Amino acid sequence: MALPTSESIEVPAVPEQGESYWRMVWLQFRKNPLGVASLWFVLALAVVALFADFLANDRPLVASVRGQLLVPVLHHYAVALGLASWGEWGRVDWRTLPYDWVVWPPVPYRPETTDPTLQTLRDRAPSARHWLGADEIGRDVLAGIIHGTRYALSIGFIAMGIALAIGILLGALAGYYGGVVDIVISRLIELVLTLPTFFLIITVVAMVQQGSIWLIMAMIGATGWTGIARFVRGEVLRVRAMEYVTAAQALGYSVGRIILRHILPNALAPVLVAAAFGIANAVLIESALSFLGFGVPPTVVTWGSMLAKARGTVTTWWLVVFPGLMIFLTVAAYNLIGDALRDALDPRLRE
Repeated sequence: MALPTSESIEVPAVPEQGESYWRMVWLQFRKNPLGVASLWFVLALAVVALFADFLANDRPLVASVRGQLLVPVLHHYAVALGLASWGEWGRVDWRTLPYDWVVWPPVPYRPETTDPTLQTLRDRAPSARHWLGADEIGRDVLAGIIHGTRYALSIGFIAMGIALAIGILLGALAGYYGGVVDIVISRLIELVLTLPTFFLIITVVAMVQQGSIWLIMAMIGATGWTGIARFVRGEVLRVRAMEYVTAAQALGYSVGRIILRHILPNALAPVLVAAAFGIANAVLIESALSFLGFGVPPTVVTWGSMLAKARGTVTTWWLVVFPGLMIFLTVAAYNLIGDALRDALDPRLRE
């Protein structure tokens, strides 16, 4: 019997190591139903944040006035970018125009829109007009929750982005160089860990005459990088002893190329877990600051500032339940995603 030749043997295609690894992580992540449901919840929040102006607005989505077709929501973006101007439409009351026909958003209010017809507590309670009720000055709660989603997501991701940039940079330098560099960065991490983060943020924000959402993001990011730096340092210490790193050094590659292309891609997996928990912590910190009055300006509506409106009374229960529920669900979703990622990255749990 003739032996098979090399031409007759079909060699299966082997995927790249990085591709197969992350595919394995995703398959393991999918086995956690709470993690998958939380991921879908966060994606739904992202869609709401992206299309907030189309979901809750006091301007029509599209309308016809005396035969002229108008798209006020889209036109608002053009005006904000400096590509157009409102002209005569800048001073009109969109609710009283004589429309030929009009299509309003599902929630025909913006967070700052006040309804002067709501005079009593019963009027401000949830109803067909205001699905989740209104606050003491007549602002719609559902509109505030929809637009507050933007701040909740942006605070989490931007603050965590700052923390990731600082933590990955310092952790990679400490793990790769070791010696004096490692000692200095490790002492810096220990110093930042001793600081009372929440009270430090309150102090800095209180020193500024007018609160800023960007200042809060920067402060959360500037104080939340220590755990990430420790993760990266430990992983870089492990990876730099690998043979492929030694080969890259022998070939004369620059330190930047070795770190960016050969070490960090194989050392960042545990950082994803820390990032998920960090986003949840950032949302909680901003909500607490806004609740205490140290957060965003009064004109900016966030979930924490909405929750603060219910202090001192038990009659406006809708101002407690709905914003509080969104904070709880969002923080819980990020924590569940972090748990699912941690399990997916643990080789001991793989079948």
